[in-house]
Amino acid sequence: MLPTTKPLEASTSAHDRVYRGLRSRIMHGEILPGVALTLRGIGAEYEVSMTPARESVRRLVAEGALTMSSSGRISTPELTPDRIEELASLRALLEVELASRALPRAHMALIDRLQTINGRVADAVAMRDPVKYIRANLDFHRALYLRAQAPAMLAMAETVWLQLGPTMRALYGKLRKTEPPQYHRLILAALKAGDEPGLRLAVRSDVTQGLRLLAN
Repeated sequence: MLPTTKPLEASTSAHDRVYRGLRSRIMHGEILPGVALTLRGIGAEYEVSMTPARESVRRLVAEGALTMSSSGRISTPELTPDRIEELASLRALLEVELASRALPRAHMALIDRLQTINGRVADAVAMRDPVKYIRANLDFHRALYLRAQAPAMLAMAETVWLQLGPTMRALYGKLRKTEPPQYHRLILAALKAGDEPGLRLAVRSDVTQGLRLLAN
């Protein structure tokens, strides 16, 4: 059994490493919309054979993070205005509910952590680094939503983030941000005050405002 088990484990490990690496790059906007990828290029980058590269791509296509044409061309998605509007609406539904569920468990230690993460967001804006900005921004939201203790809902939200990653990079370039998101301050203020209506409004505004500029 061992001679067959070890190669299987190695293949699974390679697939997981490629999948997680590509997933992170796409979610955090390291790859722009419409960029073509090849299995050979992915295999070379991650130093794996074609099989784990192919399986990782299939998984990411199923999650909407990549598209594959009938001819087999692989690329990051170029979202239509209607699709951006749909995903913005999903963010509003899911993330407002997650924030609301997190509020009763949002103690000062969490608020302090969110303020620290928001400092990283500000640093990324000052450095004009879109990838660091997107990563820190999602870290801010994820840290809050983890307190909701709703893993299925958070997984759905992360799938939306994944589909939007390249588009968020394009949005950052269009907006040319010069300061951190104003709604993060409102989110923090609402958490400190235990203000659920204020929190819901701040989160909804934060996750939809910029995206809807692209959809118009």
